[in-house]
Amino acid sequence: MNIPDNLRYTKDHEWIRVEDGIATVGITDFAQRELGDIVFVEIETVGQTLEAGAVFGTVEAVKTVSDLYMPVSGTILEVNPALKSAPELVNNDPYGEGWMIKIKLSQPADAEQLLSAADYQALIA
Repeated sequence: MNIPDNLRYTKDHEWIRVEDGIATVGITDFAQRELGDIVFVEIETVGQTLEAGAVFGTVEAVKTVSDLYMPVSGTILEVNPALKSAPELVNNDPYGEGWMIKIKLSQPADAEQLLSAADYQALIA
């Protein structure tokens, strides 16, 4: 199971990487494996400011639909345009080409309160 040390994680299986006040968010390797083959990603919240824990979209797999949760509060700046035509990127490269959104953090320090790689590993063990 791939759990990069340079990311932070939520109990809802989202990951976040912060660079210069902008966070990239996606779902973890564990989450995509649990969901199975992802066939559709729906995110219609671009431009919205959402609180941590709010639903920012959904991911649809062959057998289920699952909500996507904001790991921190912020404004959604961008959705990964590649996911519209290639949602399987989330399965193939969840921490790279399969990223989902970019957000401007309301409180950049909030990301530091999320789970470390070791904490996330313990959660899913």
